[in-house]
Amino acid sequence: MLYYFLYPLRTEFIVFNLFKYITFRTFGALMTAMVLYLFLGKRFINYLRKNQVGQFIRDEGPKTHFNKKGTPTMGGLLILFCLGVSVLLWGNLENAYLWLVMFVCFSYGGIGFYDDYKKQIKKINLGLQARIKFPLQLLIGAVAGVTLLSYLDFSTHLVFPFFKDLQPDLGWWYVPLICLVVTGASNAVNLTDGLDGLVAVPNIMAFSTYAVLVYVAGNAKLATYLQVIFVPGAGELAIFCGALVGGIIGFLWYNSYPAEIFMGDTGSLAIGGALGMVAILAKAEILLILVGGIFVLETVSVMTQVISFKLTGKRIFRMAPIHHHFELKGWPEPKVIVRFWIISFILSLLSLATLKIR
Repeated sequence: MLYYFLYPLRTEFIVFNLFKYITFRTFGALMTAMVLYLFLGKRFINYLRKNQVGQFIRDEGPKTHFNKKGTPTMGGLLILFCLGVSVLLWGNLENAYLWLVMFVCFSYGGIGFYDDYKKQIKKINLGLQARIKFPLQLLIGAVAGVTLLSYLDFSTHLVFPFFKDLQPDLGWWYVPLICLVVTGASNAVNLTDGLDGLVAVPNIMAFSTYAVLVYVAGNAKLATYLQVIFVPGAGELAIFCGALVGGIIGFLWYNSYPAEIFMGDTGSLAIGGALGMVAILAKAEILLILVGGIFVLETVSVMTQVISFKLTGKRIFRMAPIHHHFELKGWPEPKVIVRFWIISFILSLLSLATLKIR
């Protein structure tokens, strides 16, 4: 919105020429979302506490978590609000990719909100059943995929890091891939959201990394130089990434140990879905395995735990997801959190390094 109102004034006030640059608007989007969450966060927490929207704690979980019972949750709602306001202010609203990733993000957020509503307000412990949740997630991914291929002339080549000549064309099989990536990323982030601040920093790292990747993909000169697929218009997604990073930083202010508020499925499903969709639009789908390595680790730990128990009756980990395993081994919660943050930072640096290793 500011782009339309202020950029045309550049002929009279040269300072408004800054709005032409994606980098400037990305920083503006980040700061807007962050400041907005910091300003509204305490009020939102008090509102949730007043209405008794508190976290449910599993009896079989670590005993140290019992004192978290009743902590306000659904903090993801405010992240999405700050994201939406920031993108509307700083984004080029004529960009179709921007609207597509917003559609996926807020649709998944809607699923998460209904799940949270059933668990936290209606006090139905199971929340939204998986047999309903997964088909809805896949449907949203399919709608995004069909839209992308039918109306936006998007490349269906699958890019493998380190192998510039290995780019198979999937054709319409690209739609199932989109469903898999978006749904998988959404649920992987959701599984990681189990400790105070644990899920925030890996997402900050991941979206910061993809802000660089979409900027490169959307810049013809950089894309040619770094030998990546050029995606006209993809650079505008950096504003989305910046806004989401800002919202998550604001959320982390209140979610850091000991947490005053939790994200809830509203936030984790929405953020994960958005991460998957941005990875698709950046033409860095496979790289998401490295960028989101923490989320992959958490998901694999759950899968192997379930498979092992069903086949052998034995558990590999003391508890899954794996962050609980380390807690039960005696690691203090802050130590688990910070070490996972460090890993996510290293993975982001390695992911960016792949731009030069082709």
